[in-house]
Amino acid sequence: MSNQENDLLSRRNAIKFGVASLSSVGLVSGAQAHKSGDLIQTPFVVAQTLIPIAGSDAEFPVRRVYCIGRNYAAHAREMGSDPTREPPFFFQKPTDAIQFVAPNKLVDHPYPSLTKNYHYEVELVAALNKGGKNIPVEKALEHVFGYALGLDMTRRDLQRFMGDQKKPWEIGKSFDHSAPIGPIFRVSQIGHFTKGAISLSVNGVVKQKANLDQMIWSVAEQIAKLSEANELFPGDIIYSGTPENVGPVIRGDVIRCTIDNLPDLSIKIV
Repeated sequence: MSNQENDLLSRRNAIKFGVASLSSVGLVSGAQAHKSGDLIQTPFVVAQTLIPIAGSDAEFPVRRVYCIGRNYAAHAREMGSDPTREPPFFFQKPTDAIQFVAPNKLVDHPYPSLTKNYHYEVELVAALNKGGKNIPVEKALEHVFGYALGLDMTRRDLQRFMGDQKKPWEIGKSFDHSAPIGPIFRVSQIGHFTKGAISLSVNGVVKQKANLDQMIWSVAEQIAKLSEANELFPGDIIYSGTPENVGPVIRGDVIRCTIDNLPDLSIKIV
């Protein structure tokens, strides 16, 4: 096969598997290792994780999924933590944990393996189109491309068991389909979320209900603090914490999530 044929095959595979360029949605990469337009030859193609952008045919390419822990005081208390304003802590989920949930549709969500205590956590998600290191709080929101409604699904029994063993509890948070998310809405469409109702119901019964202004650390503060530990890049998304009253679901349960000014997100546990 000629080099030209190889190039053509690689490009076709890139399209087939959803490999997107950051520039296709107006994002500028700070970590490009090759000149723009260069085609890298690889032995296989890995699909890029993409989230639809509301109101357009474009999709947001996900680089990293960050999550902040215990960012509402009442939730911190129910998890056995002191809700005083101690430094925030973050963890990550793999990008392929993303499960896209179309607005106003009920989407099947598989009950995961290894757990008997599967928990919901509704969250606002911020998506970045600019990166940086040591980003000042007053400049942080300039890095936000848009927002989405998301769920941080958790194998709580595994998380607690590993914590009790003084071992990393990644297995409780980072697994297939553990990050359901709706479409991303650009800031130009909806503005920034500094307040607004956030809630979650199971089978029509409200379980979580709070206001975004009850976050211990605002989205701007989260970006600033996170950038002290890691250089942020376009394509990073941040799950910004969940209110109190997290709890278990079983097969057949329907979870419905709401945040003011975003379409509802609904999944059925199967």
